[in-house]
Amino acid sequence: MIWIIGLGGAIGAAVRFLLGDFINKSWVKKAKLHRFPLSTWIINISGSLLLGIIAKLHMNNSIEEWLWYLVGVGYCGAYTTFSTFGYETIRLIEDKKIREAFTYVLSSLVLGVVFASIGFII
Repeated sequence: MIWIIGLGGAIGAAVRFLLGDFINKSWVKKAKLHRFPLSTWIINISGSLLLGIIAKLHMNNSIEEWLWYLVGVGYCGAYTTFSTFGYETIRLIEDKKIREAFTYVLSSLVLGVVFASIGFII
């Protein structure tokens, strides 16, 4: 199973990098959202949705165990990132962007749980 988790993690990390780069180049610069970490926010919210879906399927025995390890543990584990979330929050606070930091933390936590719940319900 470790190789399946590793494969999912490698794919999740690559997708995270490519999507984050795309969001930063396409949306963030055009919308002048240079301070708000939009790419990490979108990635973590969408990862929460996907994990909610795959977790529910796993709990209902609707998917094979290897698929849970590939997508739920490997892919979602590498695709979403708590360390970047923490770092970006600290950077906002250091830049005296307290409102943005508060918005980022609160919306990430609330929407992460909401989207995981939606995925779980789907």
